[in-house]
This record gives sequence, structure tokens and C-alpha cells, in this order.
Amino acid sequence: MSSSILDLLHKYDVPTPRYTSYPTVPYWDFSTIDEAKWKQSVIDTFNEENGELCVYIHLPFCENMCTFCACNKRITKNHKVEDSYISSVLKEWRMYRSLLSTTPVIKEIHLGGGTPTFFSADNLVQLINGITADAIVNVNHEFSIEVHPNYTTEEHIEKLAAVGFNRISLGVQDFDPKVQFVINRIQSFEKTKEVVDWARKYNYQSVNIDLIYGLPHQTVKSIEYSIHLIKSFMPDRIAFYSYAHVPWKSKVQRRYTEEDLPVASEKWAMYNRGRELLEEAGFESIGMDHFALLSDKLFVAAAEGNLHRNFMGYTTTKSKLIIGLGVSSISDSWNAFAQNEKVVEAYEEKISHGILPLVEGHLLSEEDVIIRKNILELMCEDKTRLDNQLLEPGFITSAFSKLRELEADGLVTIDEKNIHVTPKGRSFIRNISAVIDARLWRNQKSANTFSKAI
Repeated sequence: MSSSILDLLHKYDVPTPRYTSYPTVPYWDFSTIDEAKWKQSVIDTFNEENGELCVYIHLPFCENMCTFCACNKRITKNHKVEDSYISSVLKEWRMYRSLLSTTPVIKEIHLGGGTPTFFSADNLVQLINGITADAIVNVNHEFSIEVHPNYTTEEHIEKLAAVGFNRISLGVQDFDPKVQFVINRIQSFEKTKEVVDWARKYNYQSVNIDLIYGLPHQTVKSIEYSIHLIKSFMPDRIAFYSYAHVPWKSKVQRRYTEEDLPVASEKWAMYNRGRELLEEAGFESIGMDHFALLSDKLFVAAAEGNLHRNFMGYTTTKSKLIIGLGVSSISDSWNAFAQNEKVVEAYEEKISHGILPLVEGHLLSEEDVIIRKNILELMCEDKTRLDNQLLEPGFITSAFSKLRELEADGLVTIDEKNIHVTPKGRSFIRNISAVIDARLWRNQKSANTFSKAI
């Protein structure tokens, strides 16, 4: 590895937001919004969008704890929790549905977790039918689910397909037995392939595989091994994420120490070797951390300039209204965010009393809206223009000073106020985005807030 790359890794491997939203959650100001303002924001955006929306449903239950995971989850083998939880989610949907003046047109439903297939196939069908019963499903809809192959049956895949599901994402992370042991995720290639085969059998249009680099005890060899196996069933997309080490947030990550984790240069080698193998297999890099075959809708959207990014990751659906249902779910009305209670009991208690279970939120300022657009353009199009008069002059001066430093490092090019991300810069897109983050500029958070950029 060249000394210049090592210098860049040392310089830029610092705690940095992932920018699934702007402002990022640590900078939300809940005092800017209340339930009445949030409801009005939902109504206004719904009307502006001609009744179109997306739905995210968080299903937090897992039978087993994966130690790498920083998601909101509840570990239990008690499946009696399914009925009350689904009842609460459907009550929450009805609260939102009562705000909407016309029949909603659902463009996208995404089931995340947790382990969504912890729930029985029949209960998932009941949930989806309860959402779509008084709605119109867009003819070009995308219904997707995240699955753990160990807890997924053919019945799940078949019955979800029957109610409109056409995308599936399988968590793999790594097939190396040593890595699987330390992250407590023992999952065979054969079981994973079986679920992929079911998805093909029931005509799912897109199959995604999640891989992570930078896990404890992981090596370049284990990345090569995992990708070699995955190529044998050729998914349509691969999300190739950097492991986010946030033990202050996810205490289960304390099962291993910092010494068990690859250093930045080793993670860089893993990513580049993985990218090389994926490109050889016909996958193209898209945005940050994603790869897709040329035939996949995600690649087509990127090529046509229609790629979008939200709390669910990269998507082909540019919806300005996302209704988040379930514990810890985040809703987005484009000019406001709202997050639900993070504890199941507290969530269900509020729902039972007819109260939207909001605990955090943020009403975007004019500046927030502008910078959100800039960061989305960088993340999705590798370019943006930073010149709005509403942005604070001191921030603009600081941003361009840092951008010129990024330019000197070969990560961006600047033409007047136009910023273009270079091919090398795409691996540092979080750092580039951070430069135009006005809230980060004004108030640097403590080191134990964000995961490292590399």
C-alpha cells in the first residue's frame, strides 16, 4: 500500500456521520416540533405528493443476538409477542390514515428489524393486508424485506410474494466460520442459497446480499471466500458495508475488543479487494457501499440520475413522505423527522391510548433543507453546487477551505462553486459530506457519537 494512501487513511479515518439523514440524529432539536406540527407536516407533504407515500415497519424481535448489530432489537424466543405488536403497528397506521384526506398510494413498503421473519408468514400477511386494505398499491411498487436465512421458510417467501413483495435482502456479513463465531452469527452457505433459490422461484425481482468488512478477526482472505461463494448464486445487488464499531451504543459489541478489529489500512485492503472481485463479476459500484448488476433497477436509477437515499438506504423511489411504523421507526415528511419510542412496552402503551409514540424529531430550517439537498446529491450523483445565499458566509468560507484541502488530496474537484467527487473520493464520501455539514461545523460532537469513516 502506497504511503500516500496510508496518509489519507490516517487523516480521514475519524468519527463521521453516515448521513442517512440531514441533519443527522444527534443534531435534531425536538423543541422545534410537537405532535400537532408533525401531523400538519405529514398532511402537507401528503397533499403535495398527490397522496403517494412509502411505509417503513420496524419488527424488532430476534431469537438470537448478533454481536456486530447496532440496530434496535429485542431478543426473545417467545412468539406470543407477535400478536400484540402487530395489533399496535396497525393501530398506529390507522392513526396516520385518519390524517389523510384521500386514499394513499403506497409506492414502497420495507420490513426491517430485528428479524422480520421472526414473525410467522401468516402474521406478516395479516400486517401487510392491514396496511394495504384501505390504500392503493402503486403498479410499480417495491415491497422489500430484510431476512435472516436461519429463520426464513419457503412459506415466508411464498406468502409474501402473494401480497406483493418483490425485493428481498439477506444478511450474510461473512461466511468465514471464525468471523461467524465471534459475531454470533452461524449461518451456512447452503441455507443462504436455499432462501435465494426460493426468492427466484417466487419471482422476486431483486435479491440483495449484505456483506460487512472490518469485522473482528476478518481478513482479506475471508472477504475473498465470502464473495466466491456469493458469486455462485449471483444476487442482483450487494451492500458492502463498513462495520460500525459503536460499543457505547450497542453493548453487545463489547464481546470483543478494539484489538480484535482490523485497522484502517486492513479495512481499506478488504474493501478494495472486495470491490475488485465484485467488478470482475459484473457488479458496478453505486453511491456509497452498494453494488448492482447492470440489469438491476438500482443501477438503472443511478445511471439515469434518479438514485435516492433515505433511512432505508439507497432506493429508486424518490418519495418525500415515509411513514415509519413500529418501535424506534423514523418517519420523514421531507421538512421534518419524527422517531418513535425505542422500547417495545413504551411504544405499545402509547399506541393503546391513541397517542403517536414520538420521542424525538426535528423540523428542518431553510438551511437544513438546502444542505440536505447538497448531501443527497453528493451521495447519489457524486456532485453538487454549494452557493445558496441563505447559507452562513462563515460556513461557506470554512467549507471551501476544507474542500480545497480535499481537492489537494485528489478526492474532489472544484469548479467555482461546483463540487465533483473523484473516483478516489467515493471511498471518502462521508468525509466529503461532513465538510458541508453546517451543524457539524458549528458544534462538533464527542468522539463517541459516530462510527469511523473508513
